[in-house]
Amino acid sequence: MGEAELDRLHQVITIHSHIITYGDAADEKYTENIRYEIETMWNEPQAIISIRGIDYRVVFKITAELKTDIDEMEVISNTDPKNNYFRIEDYAHGNISFVDGLGCNSGYFKTENLYTGSTTAAHEYGHTLGLEHPADIDYRGKGVPRIMYPRGTLVDPQFQYDPTKPAGVTGGTMHPMYRKVFAEDVEDLRLDRLKFKNDKAIAGEFTNVFHYNHNNIV
Repeated sequence: MGEAELDRLHQVITIHSHIITYGDAADEKYTENIRYEIETMWNEPQAIISIRGIDYRVVFKITAELKTDIDEMEVISNTDPKNNYFRIEDYAHGNISFVDGLGCNSGYFKTENLYTGSTTAAHEYGHTLGLEHPADIDYRGKGVPRIMYPRGTLVDPQFQYDPTKPAGVTGGTMHPMYRKVFAEDVEDLRLDRLKFKNDKAIAGEFTNVFHYNHNNIV
C-alpha cells in the first residue's frame, strides 16, 4: 500500500510507502534490506505511465522503521495509507511469507525468505499494490522472469534452482532471486485509474492486520 503523489510541474508520480517491521526476529538489518530491495527493484525499470495524455515518470520512495514495541491497537487503528506492517519471524504457517490480500498493508515475513537478493519483499510489495500472480506460470522461452511470478514457475534452465534438472521436478523451477521488475509490472499497477484529490491518491487498501507469532498459535 502507498500514497501516490502527482508532481505536475516535473511530471513525476511518486509512490510513498513506509515499512514498519515487528516480531521476535525483526531487526534493523532485515528492516533495511526490505526497504532497499523494494525501492531498488521497483525503481529499476524507470517506468513511464500516461495519465490523461501526459507522461509521468514513476518513482517509488520507500522508508522503513523497526518497531518492536508496537501493539495491536496501533496497527488496527492506522489511517495513514503509507504505513505497511510486516511481522518477521523464523517460523510461519505454510513455510512461506505472505501478505493479507491484493491491495493491502499488512503481512507476515519468514526470515528464511529474506536473504539478500531473495526478491521476496519486492514480490509481496507488488501484492500490496494489487498485483496478482500470473495465471500461466509456464514462462519458458521468455527470458528473465517478472517479479509477480510465484515459486513453482517453469522457466528457462538458467533461472532454475538447478539448471541441470528437468522442468517441474525438485530444483527444476524458478529460483526467486532471478525475478526482476519490468516497466510492464509498473504499468500493471494502473496508477492512471487512481482517484487523485489535491494531487494525492491511495494505492491499495487498509487491512491493518496485527499478526501474532505463529509459534504461539495452534
